[in-house]
This record gives sequence, C-alpha cells and structure tokens, in this order.
Amino acid sequence: MREHSDDGVRRSAFAVGRGGFSSANSQRAAHADNSATPPKLPGEVSIRQKLNAQLPLDLMFRDESGRIVRLRDFFDHGKPVLLNFMYYRCPMLCPMVMEGISSGLTELKLDVGKDFDVITVSIDPRDMPEQATAKKDTYIKRYGRLNAAGGWHFLTGHESAIHALTNAVGFHYAYDPQQDQFAHATVVMVTTADGRLSRYIYGFEYKARDLRLALVEASANKIGTPVDQLLLLCYHYDPATGTYSRTAMNFVRAGGVATVLSLAGFIVIMLRRERRQPK
Repeated sequence: MREHSDDGVRRSAFAVGRGGFSSANSQRAAHADNSATPPKLPGEVSIRQKLNAQLPLDLMFRDESGRIVRLRDFFDHGKPVLLNFMYYRCPMLCPMVMEGISSGLTELKLDVGKDFDVITVSIDPRDMPEQATAKKDTYIKRYGRLNAAGGWHFLTGHESAIHALTNAVGFHYAYDPQQDQFAHATVVMVTTADGRLSRYIYGFEYKARDLRLALVEASANKIGTPVDQLLLLCYHYDPATGTYSRTAMNFVRAGGVATVLSLAGFIVIMLRRERRQPK
C-alpha cells in the first residue's frame, strides 16, 4: 500500500485479492434495479474531503431486507451517522476494514442505534440484499450488541445512485475487469444528523477515541459527557491524517478551563459553608 495526502486529498493504491462470481451471476443479472456489469472507472483511487458538504439525501437504495429506501430515511433523527463503503464479496481489504470498524465500535461506550447510526453501502451494483443481510448478521454479531440491528444499515443500489453518493463524499475508486475486483481507499466518514460531512477517519483500525470525539462533534455536543468536551479542547482534528492529535496550546487552554472550573467550585463550596455557620 502506498499513500500520501495533499491539500485535503488522500490517495491510496491497494493490492486487492482475487475472487469471482459463482453461478449466482444469472440471479444478479436478473435483478432489474441493479446493473449487470460495473463500468471500468477512470482515474486514481483517492479520497477528496468535502467537509460540511450536504449528502444527496434523495438517492434511492435497497436495504438488507430488499425494501426501497432513501438516504434521508436514516437522517433527521437527531443522531450523527457513520458512513462507509465496501463491496460484499471483497476477499481481503473490505473484511479488514469492517473488522477494524466493528472492533472500534465495540470499544466505544456510545451505542449504535441509540446514540448514532451506521450506514454501510456497497460500491458493487451487482450486490444484492441477500449479501447485505449476510454481512449485517456477521458484523452485528461481532459488534456484540444485538439491539443495534435497527441502527446499522447495509445498502445496495444502482450504479447511478452509488456514483452520485461516492462523488458527493469524494470517495473515488476503480474497477478492474480483468481481476473482477474494486480498488478503493479505507475511510469512515462521520456526518451530522442532517446529513452534512463532518469528519473523515482513515485507516484499517479505528480508535474508539477518534470515533467518539468525531461523533460528539457531529452531534453538536448532544451526546457524550463533559469529559468529552474537555478532551475536544485537548485534541485537534487533523484533516490530513484523519485523526485527533494533542497540541500544546490546546492542553494550555484545557488546563485553563479546568482551573477556572475548579476555582468556581471551590468558591461555591466555601460560600455554602459560610452561610451554614451560625452567626
């Protein structure tokens, strides 16, 4: 793997494993809502951040049950949303990414379906709801909180809807017809409750701290604790690396805030004690 970032653009080239379709090709080809063959996509594999951009919420997909849904069905519920892309028959890279996501979510004390939702979208127009259901079952079990099934959605769709969504978020990938594989970067996007891009988190492993801070920010502080607000003063989001890092100035600011709060608490306690003393 090789990658570098430049002016908000992150480019990656990944070796993809070999794999192909079985006799289920005929079943997929008969699915009128999806394309029979994904087109060969020009250009490089990259991530171009589009912070604060609005997702096209009127795009139509199918969820894991086969029901036709619009993206907006998963927004406007007052909760931030994690968004990621994969394709369900991917032999190597996607399982690694999904393992990293499920592990990070397991360590996270915020709950899928309660504090935030997750949307996983297949970039292969030949993927079907049956494959989406199988993947959902796998990763809900790995997540370990079965009540999260209502908050983690696995979507399939027509290539036009897929391209419209990936272009809107700056997720650029390519299809290799000889290998019948997709080359794509690894990223999780965090969006606000109304569908605006808030943060991009890169990598194969996703730290619970980064996920939590990104979700707290995307929720406009509606989830999380006062400790999270203090941590956001200590940690600064770096768009180039897609992670939160500590800075000396932020520590000074956080220390100042903590000192002021401590002094205020001390003064309140002393005033109460003084009022309780007999004259």
